[in-house]
Amino acid sequence: MAQAVHKDRTLIAAIGDEDTITGLLLAGIGDIDAHQRPNFLVVDTKTTQVTIEEEFTSFTQRKDIAIILINQHIADEIRGILDEYSAAFPTVLEIPSKDHPYDPSKDSVLKRVQLLLGD
Repeated sequence: MAQAVHKDRTLIAAIGDEDTITGLLLAGIGDIDAHQRPNFLVVDTKTTQVTIEEEFTSFTQRKDIAIILINQHIADEIRGILDEYSAAFPTVLEIPSKDHPYDPSKDSVLKRVQLLLGD
């Protein structure tokens, strides 16, 4: 039953720096939907926090996205929204970037798992 509800969620969305998005696009995740909206956002020094928040919210509302990948250092900019997000789909995963290593203490998914396990 749950599989039938989420059968149309086939895409991976990404919010990241240029190197991360380029790698993911070369791996084949890029898509443009019927409304001409891409499933990725390249964040640079000119990208505002509002733009990142709007794009994240847009990705969470799309019915064709199953997973949202976001660079952890960019996730830090919208940490409040990420901490409030609790839906199972699309799942949000924080990933490292070339210039910013992964910090497990900041990962919202890992924090939820630790809370559930009582760690």
